[in-house]
Amino acid sequence: MDGLYRSVWRWHLVAGLLVLPFLAWLAVTGGLYLYKPEIERAVYADWLRVEARPALPLSVLAKRVSDQTGGRVTQIAKPVAPESWRMTIALPDGAKRTTFVDPGDGRVLGTTRPGGLMGLVRELHSLVITGPVGNAVIEIAAGWTIVLVLTGVWLWASKPGFGARGPVRGRRFWRDLHASTGIVAGAVILFLAVTGMPWSGVWGKGLQGIVAAQGWGRPKSPAPGGHGEHGGAATLPWSMQRAGVPMGHGGDIGPDRALAAAGLRGGWTLSFPATPGAPYLVTAPVVRADDARAVYVDAGLGRVLQDARYADFGGAAQAIEWGIAVHQGQQYGEVNRLVMLAGCAAILLLVISAPVMWLKRRPKGLGLPPGRSGRGLAALMAGAGLLFPLTGLTMLAALLVERAGRRLAD
Repeated sequence: MDGLYRSVWRWHLVAGLLVLPFLAWLAVTGGLYLYKPEIERAVYADWLRVEARPALPLSVLAKRVSDQTGGRVTQIAKPVAPESWRMTIALPDGAKRTTFVDPGDGRVLGTTRPGGLMGLVRELHSLVITGPVGNAVIEIAAGWTIVLVLTGVWLWASKPGFGARGPVRGRRFWRDLHASTGIVAGAVILFLAVTGMPWSGVWGKGLQGIVAAQGWGRPKSPAPGGHGEHGGAATLPWSMQRAGVPMGHGGDIGPDRALAAAGLRGGWTLSFPATPGAPYLVTAPVVRADDARAVYVDAGLGRVLQDARYADFGGAAQAIEWGIAVHQGQQYGEVNRLVMLAGCAAILLLVISAPVMWLKRRPKGLGLPPGRSGRGLAALMAGAGLLFPLTGLTMLAALLVERAGRRLAD
């Protein structure tokens, strides 16, 4: 076994030891989230079912929901399907809840945590529910996943012997299963890791900041320097979530006039202004990336301040939005979802086969191959780490630990 192969193998094993549990976590929660509509229809069946009749005015609905819950309505979401609407309410103690409301009479059919069950699954997927530290761990794991895929492909290509042959058993079976799964699904896993990075706390926010500051794709605000607030940032296309908010005038025309001015039909989400002078925000539900649309309406005058559509984004922002839609299994329909689900299943198969293969070797200690990381490989890893800072820091830590251990051994 030559030095370079040994070094790459060491890094592949180190990456695996670091991220296997998190990869399993991401695969399970991500696979569940792919089926958000079906799961919600099963869990909230009684809350979703409503009689078909004209909806009350939004102002009346908001008043009735506020009277029943004691909270202030901050957002109203009308689905495309003929079912109950969802409203976000802010309670006096600062907590937020999601309510299911019959639009025909304003009755609250049920109340749950913000975003409901699938909102919880999404927060668990990114570990944002645990705060910045948990989200940073997932970001590190995604970066190491890229290392895992690239080193795994290199190992497979550099080691002959995985061609067609007779039945195999024992460790060789698990090795071939692991290698074959990685090669077949490697591109999908790499895609999932890369397109998941925009949601991360450090790398993703940094990218958002660059896109917003440089104007690389987001539509420019018609009121430069405006920083009004609204409660609907999460409903915006990713490229606009850190963009400046166009400022309007004082006063409040009400949600009904704001929706009429926005002109959205079918499904929509309307977010109320969070501060005086901030606009109403009306967004379209996104299935395909090119469904993205966000309309800011002056809360005082009722005129449209900005109507941003996918076609208004530049190439960089469109590529990111496309990647997100494919990542969520939405861009190309059921085929897209099945491919992403297959990627999740492949990750679980790799997570299972890796430790089985490792244990069947009955290694001493961690079973890392002897040798040291060459300077060329270390430089390459460091360069990759520069693209993903948190992952780069853990790579540096691994190199330092390796060097310290070698000195102690000497």
